[in-house]
Amino acid sequence: MNLASPPEPSASRRRTRVVVVGAGPAGLTVANILRAASVDCVVLETQSRQFIEQRPRAGFIEEWAVRALERRGLADRLLAHAQTHAECEFRWAGERHRFAYGELSGHRHFVYPQPLLVTDLVRAYADRAGGDIRFGVRDVELHGIDTDTPAVSYTDPDTGERIRVDCDAIAGCDGARGVTRTHLGPERATVARHDYGIGWLALLAQASPSSDCVVFGLHPRGFAAHMARSPQVTRYYLECPPGDDPANWPHERVWAELHARLAVAGAPPLTEGRLIEKRVLDMHNYVVEPMSGGRLYLAGDAAHLAAPIAAKGMNLALHDALLLGDALVASCADGDDSGLSGYSEACLPRVWQYQEFSQWLSELLHGASSGVPFKAGTASARLRRILGSPAAATAFAELYIGKGAEV
Repeated sequence: MNLASPPEPSASRRRTRVVVVGAGPAGLTVANILRAASVDCVVLETQSRQFIEQRPRAGFIEEWAVRALERRGLADRLLAHAQTHAECEFRWAGERHRFAYGELSGHRHFVYPQPLLVTDLVRAYADRAGGDIRFGVRDVELHGIDTDTPAVSYTDPDTGERIRVDCDAIAGCDGARGVTRTHLGPERATVARHDYGIGWLALLAQASPSSDCVVFGLHPRGFAAHMARSPQVTRYYLECPPGDDPANWPHERVWAELHARLAVAGAPPLTEGRLIEKRVLDMHNYVVEPMSGGRLYLAGDAAHLAAPIAAKGMNLALHDALLLGDALVASCADGDDSGLSGYSEACLPRVWQYQEFSQWLSELLHGASSGVPFKAGTASARLRRILGSPAAATAFAELYIGKGAEV
């Protein structure tokens, strides 16, 4: 694809200051920041509104992110309805080990499923503020990102018309499979990748939570996890071979493995329920560096993917979006481009810190099931150190909750 090629001559032409590609947490946060500052923008989303408001995704938001959204008037429903967690539990070698990271860090997790946050952000931008968002668009293409006149073209889903939107900047927030990240090819950026060599069977069960906190099960048969999503729905994970077929995991096998891997003395039995989601996630990470090129700025999974091992993906997306939104406002409203020129440099330290922590935690969680005595031994040593050393416990708690990421 010739990135500098103009859109089709027959395309209808529009004009705005910023085009946001993708209506996930990152894109919608950027759009709300722009709208609040009276900076014109258009959000383009390939899926329907119903789809993005129902798509199962992450559910743990770090407190710094909640407070940042609150300061921008975007957290009213979240604060009214989210549960909070300040402890997690490791189940290992037949015993339960509670870990009070809230006491050590002074911060909590907010349990608020991503579809609810997306719904809130769409309502704030489109319904209350009258922001321009176009759902179901097709064949999105970027043009002229190295020029002073970048543009995005797309096909209108209702009329089939090609539309070109000229702009000053493009926010690429369309995820790992989106089109925007393909415009930062090897001549512009490096992509650092890491494959964990494991899979997780991601499950949503119509079952009330069986614990009042996140539970990590470290078991020779494979890692397992329990994470509340609502009073009626629980997220579970089961370690499985990468590329496994979800059809290999019928209801009976799923619950048998969850019971086996999470069973410890004194723990309440798991509450079983109908499985409403079942998919295999191959655990891998990547980082695009730098996260910008020309007039294109990537945020969220378009710029970096964090496997759900440490529940960092949505939090990183919000960190990017808050920085990018403020930088775009400064550029468009005040002519100050320093935030945009320093955007990637400002984001990447946090990105790499979360990536390193996810890798470290993965080695702890999967050591018992690795089949490698050395890995199992070092994983056990890490857990004993967290549970036995106040200094190690505090360091872990602050990384786990993302302390120091205030925006």
